[in-house]
Amino acid sequence: MANVRRPEQLGLTLDHTARLGREDFIEGPSNASALHLIERWPDWPHRVVVLVGPEGAGKTHLAAIWATASEARTVAAGAVVHDDVPALLATHALVIDDLAPGSFDERTLFHLLNLARQEQAFVLIAARSQPAAWTVAIKDLASRLRALPVVTLSSPDDALLRAVIVKLCADRQLAVDESLVSYLVTRIERSFAAVQAAVATLDREALRQQRRVTRAFAVELFRDSDQPDLFGEDGGNESV
Repeated sequence: MANVRRPEQLGLTLDHTARLGREDFIEGPSNASALHLIERWPDWPHRVVVLVGPEGAGKTHLAAIWATASEARTVAAGAVVHDDVPALLATHALVIDDLAPGSFDERTLFHLLNLARQEQAFVLIAARSQPAAWTVAIKDLASRLRALPVVTLSSPDDALLRAVIVKLCADRQLAVDESLVSYLVTRIERSFAAVQAAVATLDREALRQQRRVTRAFAVELFRDSDQPDLFGEDGGNESV
C-alpha cells in the first residue's frame, strides 16, 4: 500500500476584536482617575476633557465606554474636516481619538472647540501627550489647549498587568497558568501595548507550531525575540 502523506495542519490568523464594554475594563491604580471621570459623566468639571496616556493604556477603551453612555460619535483626529464639524457635534457628544501634534488642522480644531462651547457639547479627547506642551501657530488655540482639564493614565502596576494578561489570553481562549503570567510580567516592557503584543505573538506562534502556551514555550519563543519593544535591556533571555 502506498504511503499516504498526511496533510499539514495550517495555522490560521484570526482577527480578535477587542471587547470594549465596561465589564471588560480592568481597573487599577494607574487608570482609576480616568475611569472615575468616565463614570461620573455628565457631572464633569469641564465639557471638554483630555485623557492622556501611553499607547495601550486604555484611553480608547474608556472612550468607547463613554461613547456608549453618551451616544457620542467617535472620529480619528486626522479625519476631522472643517465642514463636518457641525455634524460631528450633532449629538452634543464627541470622541476625538489619538489627537497629537501634526495630526490635526489648527483652524478646524479651533472651530470645533469654539462650536462645542457654543452648543455646550461634550468632547472627550484621547492623546499620548499633554496638549499644553504642543506648539501651535494659532495663539488662541494654544490658550484653549492649555486650559483643557487633563486626566492622566500612568504605567500599570504588577497586579493590573497580571489581570490584563489573563483577560487577553481568555479573550483568545488560551489557557495559561501562574508561572507563565509571572514570566511575562517580569520580562516584558511595562506597558499595555507590550502585553497585547506578547499575547498576540504567543497565540499566533502556538497555533502555527501546534504547541501549548506554557512558560517553557514563552521562554523559547522570546529568547531570541525580534520584537525589541516587548523587552528591556535583558530581552527575553532566561533559562527554563
